[in-house]
Formats: sequence, structure tokens, C-alpha cells
Amino acid sequence: MCEDDHAGIGRRAVFVTGAAAALTLATVSFASAADGPGPRTRTVRGTLPPGSPDFVYVPVDVPSGVREIRVSYTYDRPAVPAGTPGNALDIGVFDERGTELGGRGFRGWSGGARSEFFLRADDATPGYVPGPVRAGTWHIALGPYTVAPQGLSYELTITLTYGEPGETVPPVYPPRRAKGRGRAWYRGDCHLHSVHSDGRRTPAEIAALARAAGLDFINSSEHNTHSAHAHWADLAGDDLLILLGEEVTTRNGHVVALGTDPGTFVDWRYRARDNRFGRFARQIRRAGGLVVPAHPHATCIGCNWKFGFGEADAVEVWNGPYTPDDEVALADWDGMLVASVREGRDWIPAMGSSDAHRDPDTVGHPQTVVLADDLTREAIQEGIRAGRSYVAESAKVSLVLTASGGRGEHAGIGERLRVDADTPVTVRLEVSGAPRCTVRFVTDQGVLFTSAPLPVSGSGVVEWRTTASYAAYVRAELRHEAAAGPLPGALAAFTNPVFLGRE
Repeated sequence: MCEDDHAGIGRRAVFVTGAAAALTLATVSFASAADGPGPRTRTVRGTLPPGSPDFVYVPVDVPSGVREIRVSYTYDRPAVPAGTPGNALDIGVFDERGTELGGRGFRGWSGGARSEFFLRADDATPGYVPGPVRAGTWHIALGPYTVAPQGLSYELTITLTYGEPGETVPPVYPPRRAKGRGRAWYRGDCHLHSVHSDGRRTPAEIAALARAAGLDFINSSEHNTHSAHAHWADLAGDDLLILLGEEVTTRNGHVVALGTDPGTFVDWRYRARDNRFGRFARQIRRAGGLVVPAHPHATCIGCNWKFGFGEADAVEVWNGPYTPDDEVALADWDGMLVASVREGRDWIPAMGSSDAHRDPDTVGHPQTVVLADDLTREAIQEGIRAGRSYVAESAKVSLVLTASGGRGEHAGIGERLRVDADTPVTVRLEVSGAPRCTVRFVTDQGVLFTSAPLPVSGSGVVEWRTTASYAAYVRAELRHEAAAGPLPGALAAFTNPVFLGRE
């Protein structure tokens, strides 16, 4: 075993990867295979100060004849005062094609979810992409997510195993369609994590939970890796459509790439100030996906959304169990609806997902229910993009929201009822599966109607009359009984709006 010390600042160079600043350390070199059989190991130690760049790259010269790369690492976790971030160090790897922004050389990322990984032609740790270990300069990518005031001391161990490479198996992906029921309402969960990022469930376990939750479709959305894509093929079926994507996890917010082409990787190594997000939003769309900012008001470090919503196809307003940050996201989205009406521009639909990682996280709580022409990737995406959807806490909750005029005109969720400004309009909500919940009709003027609690059966019909001059749109919320005071209570469901008027 050989050791290198990277503690000295003078051994580092600062450079820019097209966006976020990064450090590159001294190169780690290995003997060639001709110098003898057996694995070779090098250990690198160093300390990162507070204020380190987002990414620190350790170049590794990989000679020819290497069968497998294996990397492990540790770092210190000193005590810090309350409210002060401690140490958190992410890890990943890029191959000989380099670290240029865009990810041509990307071979895997596990963030802080595991302390070691390997990859070779025929296999790799979840989160990493199998394939040949070609000669050249590889880069171990370290991501100092947070650094304690004392600094972050790390130890990195790199092991190369020489020998004949295994055979790379071509990936197989799930089909783009399931059997479906024609034009119907389909239930899905578009934000889920498995062992391929920081989840604890296998894809097979997630698929079983999705079926048990009554879902028709799910979307693979691992943090900063597409390695799971090839592990879903055998889990799809006539009853479950599996879309492929990624949760692009930047330091300035997360975005779900929903339903991209198989094998699509989207880079995450930029901040809002780098003005790079539009490039990668366009990449998501070119790959057939939707751009969905996730949990925009979440309080975790790096989770709060800072890129704006100009590139969004939809926004994840409800993420997992309903909490105050979801309430803020819902109010913020409603403000965007008001602005779209006032300014006469396109509106952004809302959706909800579980973001389930492990027990006791519930797959399908909440779920987005989409009116689509069939159970296909394209039809589901079109329904989400058009806002023909509502969000429910479980498959028990079903909603039908319509608005109708005096001459038989009618419109549903995500549609427009084209009536004159003073034409009487009847808004009708049919509910099932929501015992003792209260219905609220929310408009651009605020909450204009609140019902009495629904019966314990959970079913009921609520009607309200208005005009387009009084309400430019109407959307429905189902709220559980409030625990105390004037607070509205947690959501059981909410809809995208029905718009009223001739625009």
C-alpha cells in the first residue's frame, strides 16, 4: 500500500468546470500490470477548509489491464455548536473522458449514502454504471456538502485490480407503455428513491409497494445518477408503467427529470448564479422528459429552489407527509396562478409525490392522478403538462371537479370554461374517500367557499355558484379537520384549476 498526503494547499489547483468552481488535487499514479499481478492500493489523506469549492477532484492515472476500480473513504465528524453545519462529504467518479460539465465521463455518484463503491465491465455498486475500465486519467469526485469550522479531514483508499475484463451486458429498459384503460384517470408517484441513491429499498420492493398502493405508474428519480434505469425492466407490466428519470440535486435546489429517454444522465454541478440551469432543462426536454422543481420550499441544506420557474413544466407542491413547507409551496404556487391570470401568460401545473426513501415512508403518499389518453409515457406526460390532474393522499381519495355554464358548456380540471364575464357558473365537486374532510374552493381572489365537513362515509357532492368576473379560476382543496384554531388542517387532496372566462 502506498500513501499520498494532500493536506498542503500548495498541492491543489483551483479551476472552473464551466460552472461551479472546483479543486483538483495531485495525481495518484499506479504501476502497470506488467509489474506483477494482484490488486494495487493507494491511500490519499487531506483536509478541506471551510468555504471549500463544491467539488474536489482527485485524478487517478489508470494503466491498461485494469479489471476493477474500488474506492472507499472516511472523514471526521467533529462536534459543532448547535445550529452549525457539521461535516458531510459526498463521492462519485468520472472516467477517462473527463469531468467537463455535461457528464460525458460520468460513471457514478452515491452522494453520502455509502462509504465505498466498485465498478467493472460486468457489474457496479448501485449508483454506478458498469462498463470497461479503460486506461487514462480518471477522477474521484468529492463533494464537501458542508464543512465544519474545524475543517474536514478525509482518507481516500483506491484499489485497482488487474486482469481480463468481464463482459459488458447491454442494458434492457422497461417498455414505454402499459395496458391501460384508454382515456382514464391514472395514479402515479413520480419521485422515489431506491438503493441506487440514498434509499433503502430495492427497485423490486418499490414496484411491489406501488402496486399495493393502487398506482398505475411511477418514475425512477435517483439523486444525480441514472444507474437504476437498467434495473426496472423486469418489474414493469401491464398493470404498472415505469418511467425513467433523475432527481437532479444541485446546491440550489432539486429538480425531477420526469420520464426521460432510457440512459439519460443530467448533470447537477452548477448553482443558480452560474446561469447553466436552462441548458440542462433543455436537455431534459430533448430527452423526452418534463422539468419539475421538487419540494421548492424544503428546509434541508441545498433544497430550497433558487432557479426560478421559467423552465418548469410542473412544480412539485406536495412532497411526502404534509408539512408547513408544503403549505408554503401551495401558497406560492397559488400566487403564480394569480400572476399568470393577471399577466395573461401560461400557467404552471402542480403535482405531488412521496419522495419515499425507506420505511416508514409510504409509496403513493401523496400521488398525482392524471387524466390521460392511455397508460403510456407520452400520454401521462401530456396530462401532467396540461394540468389535467389532481393530488391525493392515497388511492382511496377520488375527485371530479367541473364547471358548467347555463347553456350546457362545461370544463374539467386543467381546462377553460369559455363563458362571458357575467354568465352564471356552477362549480361542482364530487368526492369519495375523504371522511370528515372540508372542501374549500380557492380562486384568484382567495378562498371564496368552505363547506361543512363531509360525512363519515367520505363521499359527497359540493356545489358553488360564481361568475368569471368574480373568479378567474377555481380549484378545490380537501382539508382534514384542523387540530386547533383557525389553521386550515392538512391536505387530503387538491386539484389543478378550472379556468373561467374567454381569456
